[in-house]
Amino acid sequence: VCVIGAGFTGLSAARHLAAKGLEVVVLDAHRVGFGASGRNGGQVGSGYNSEQHVLARKLGSETASGLWDLAEEAKQDIRALCADHIPEARFRPGVAHGAYTAKEAQQYARDAAYLAETYGYDEISVLDTDAMRDLVKSPLYQGGIVDMGAGHIHPLRFVFGLARLTEVAGARIFERTEVTQIIHGDPVALHTPNGVVKARHVIIAGNGYLPNIDRQTAAKVMPINSFICATEPLGDRAASVLARDIAVADSKFVVNYYRMSEDNRLLFGGRESYGIGFPTDINTALVERMTTLFPQLAGINIDYSWGGTLGITMTRLPAVQQVTPNMWSAAGYSGQGVALSGFCGQIIAMAIAGQADSFDAMRALPVPNFPGSAMMRAPLLTLAMTWYGLRDRLGI
Repeated sequence: VCVIGAGFTGLSAARHLAAKGLEVVVLDAHRVGFGASGRNGGQVGSGYNSEQHVLARKLGSETASGLWDLAEEAKQDIRALCADHIPEARFRPGVAHGAYTAKEAQQYARDAAYLAETYGYDEISVLDTDAMRDLVKSPLYQGGIVDMGAGHIHPLRFVFGLARLTEVAGARIFERTEVTQIIHGDPVALHTPNGVVKARHVIIAGNGYLPNIDRQTAAKVMPINSFICATEPLGDRAASVLARDIAVADSKFVVNYYRMSEDNRLLFGGRESYGIGFPTDINTALVERMTTLFPQLAGINIDYSWGGTLGITMTRLPAVQQVTPNMWSAAGYSGQGVALSGFCGQIIAMAIAGQADSFDAMRALPVPNFPGSAMMRAPLLTLAMTWYGLRDRLGI
């Protein structure tokens, strides 16, 4: 098996396949964790980027229940890996979701009640305005929830640990080895600048960093960029932002997400852009969003900022595919990738080894192609996201 991409998906697939005795190589154009796996906000969320009751209505209650169980298994896998093998990734429980309006807060509460009543998921506490502001010290939130079954990790440490476990299992990782062309067949031939790899099976696991390597995958996945800044260490001032060591996301369509680092820097993520290039100024828009939420941080120094590319789909559900009889792909985790991406790599590995039930369940998710040609998808998405960004600013 040849895996393209040394992030959560690719390394997880390689690790499980190597453990079953298959010969596995992983190729990455850059370094382990270079993509979204090493650059993300570290939030290990519950479920999918779609309310569970909506999935039940669209897909049927039995299918939705099975998908919920898979997402729960994905979270537990990360917990176990951190506890048993990668403690330096520092899994910490708790993700809060802040609501800007009473209507949004009520929707969060209804969603929590649905999960408790339907699946017995009792990890979510509903917070009124005062309780939310006691936990997250922003004057803007009108309520929210905190999910103690979710959590957060140090993502780069986690992906490095996963790479170590992958090599221990027997897989070989080749960094700075870009795949420039795939020639279908049995075996598949993968061309790189320094040679050709031939493999009986190929897994495409580059997410938003592989927009052109396979048309069928690219048609369902749109690369977008997200950005994070790290403040100077806040020391005791950290308690004026978050009362506990939790991660937070909120109800903006262009979501704000943040948590404290272990040295009490606020890691604040938000604003998005589309296309390959990054803006020349990352900080201005991010700091504006941060200080709007937390006026008490006005004038704080920003020590670091960075961006990275993730993949989204039309339905915000993962695009898990068997592209050909011997080529597989998973991408488009749409903001839920910390939990779901490694698990999708694992279920592809299981399918290649002959156990395809979980893969078939994920493959059945409705993920249509983006409209238009490859050249038209980005402008259309930019137009749509500009509209939603305007709605965020206007509060509608």
